[in-house]
Amino acid sequence: MATKKTQVVFSSEDGAILRAVEQLIDGELVAIPTETVYGVAADALNDIAVQQIYTAKGRPSNNPLICHVSSIQMADHYVYVNENAQKLMNHYWPGPLTLVLPRRDENGISDTVSAKLPTLAVRCPDNETTRSIIENLDRPIAAPSANPSGKLSPTTAKDVEEGLGGKIAMIIDGGSTNVGIESTIIGVEGDKLTLLRPGTLTAEDIAETMGMAVHNREDSTITAPGQLKSHYAPNSAVRLNALERKEGETLIGFGDVDCDFNLSPSGDFAEAARNLFNTLREADAKNTKTIAVTSIPNHGIGIALNDRLERAAAPRNN
Repeated sequence: MATKKTQVVFSSEDGAILRAVEQLIDGELVAIPTETVYGVAADALNDIAVQQIYTAKGRPSNNPLICHVSSIQMADHYVYVNENAQKLMNHYWPGPLTLVLPRRDENGISDTVSAKLPTLAVRCPDNETTRSIIENLDRPIAAPSANPSGKLSPTTAKDVEEGLGGKIAMIIDGGSTNVGIESTIIGVEGDKLTLLRPGTLTAEDIAETMGMAVHNREDSTITAPGQLKSHYAPNSAVRLNALERKEGETLIGFGDVDCDFNLSPSGDFAEAARNLFNTLREADAKNTKTIAVTSIPNHGIGIALNDRLERAAAPRNN
């Protein structure tokens, strides 16, 4: 892939939104801020542009992307929205919830976005800049996290530049993200809701809102982003449920523990999520062989934190 000169544009600059839209219309890739992590966006109807996302990230072609929309009405043009999906959208959008729904026939979305699956993942992000970009483009953007595939997700424009600088045309700098980990993904099939990826919006939250159970995945088939066994990984190895710091390790803690870095000294799950990827980056910068992480209670948002850490600690392909 030819090296590009990556422009960094602050979201507050005059004309930033229209400049981003122009790049997307021209088939270029633009990194965009969201409340969860930064995404690398392409016009979701431009198959050549979408393929560039996979090339820039080194992303496996069987790993689908999320389509970001500016409204429920836009989503309805591209997927079938049943009563349950409508209720979830009404309650949680814009916000950190992605829904996997049946694609409408001949909806124009690149087959590459959905990895040729009959479903499409859609989300309305809680970031005014990015929604304005989508509104002005007048069609969805395909946007996975703006990082090399399998590596730590970016929560600042600097993270994006370090990982994808020279591979994308533009980065819109909207400051640090305020959620810090990727969206919750729910599959909606008729009256069945399935948790496909945990996030800060928990299955318990959704079950209470909907008055119905949220089921766990029944098989390992990839049906949504974030399901690869090895993902979200720093360069160092990761050791989980550490009771102590071994020689040569960097220790990340949660709660009132003696450690090098702490996700949340008070044991606050939301704070830990917001700090997770940045803390892993800081620990990785110490260039120790192993990053050890103390245990995190596996309930509520802790389920999403442990999901990310387990994938970070998984055996890697390289």
